[in-house]
Amino acid sequence: MNVIGVIPARYDSSRFPGKPLVDIGGKSMIQRVYEQCSKSTSISKLIVATDDQRIADHVKLFGGNVTLTSINHQSGTDRCAEVANNYPEFDILINIQGDEPMINPDQIDLLCKCFENPNASIATLVKKISSNEELFNENTPKVILNKNNEAILFSRTAIPFIRGKAKENWIEQYTFYKHIGIYGFKTETLKKLNNLPVSALESAEALEQLRWIENGYRIHTAITDKESQAIDTPQDLEKLLKWINEC
Repeated sequence: MNVIGVIPARYDSSRFPGKPLVDIGGKSMIQRVYEQCSKSTSISKLIVATDDQRIADHVKLFGGNVTLTSINHQSGTDRCAEVANNYPEFDILINIQGDEPMINPDQIDLLCKCFENPNASIATLVKKISSNEELFNENTPKVILNKNNEAILFSRTAIPFIRGKAKENWIEQYTFYKHIGIYGFKTETLKKLNNLPVSALESAEALEQLRWIENGYRIHTAITDKESQAIDTPQDLEKLLKWINEC
C-alpha cells in the first residue's frame, strides 16, 4: 500500500472564519494537525490541500507540504479527489479533518489497516456512544453497522429507534456508534465518487457519505476507543484551550 494523507483546509468557514490559522498554544491549528498526522507510521506523504494563499504560505513557513486546489470545490472530499489526480502513484488516500488539532496518529494507522482487506474501497472510523448527550446530539452523526462491520446507514438522529423503551434508557438496550470523521479511499474509487451527483438522502441529512451508500458503495469501518475533538466554533476552541491549560 502506498498511502497519501491529505488535510483539506479552507479559510472561509461560515462558523469560524480563518480557523486553520488560529493560534493554539503558540502553534496554528493546521500546524498542530499536520504534526500529529506526521507521527503516523502508515502515511508515505502528507499534504495540506487548500484554495487559500494565506494558508499555503503558512504551511510552507513551518515546513509542511501544501498544494493549491480549485476554489470551486464544495467539500473536502472534492479537494482530496483533485490531489489524487495529481499524485497517481498513491493507491490509498486518507482524508484527515483539518480542525482536529489533537488527532491521535494511531487512528490514522487503524484506518489504514482496513485496506488490508482487498474488498475495502472506502473506510472510516466509529466509536461506541457512552452518553445520552452524545446519542441525542444532532451534531453527532450516528451509524449502524452490519455483521461485517460495514456502515449501512448514517443519521443525525439516534438510530436505531428502540421501540417500547423510554429514550433515556435506550443506551442500555443497544450498542450505539457515532461516526469519527476521518475517511480512507482507494484513489480510483475516490475519483468515481467525485462524479456522483448529490443524492436525496445526503441533502436531507447533510451527510455526504449517504451519497456513496445510495449509489451502492460499501463503507468498511474500524472501531476506535479514542475520542475525536473537532473545533467547529470559537466556543469549541475556548473549551480546548481551557483543557490544555488544566493539563
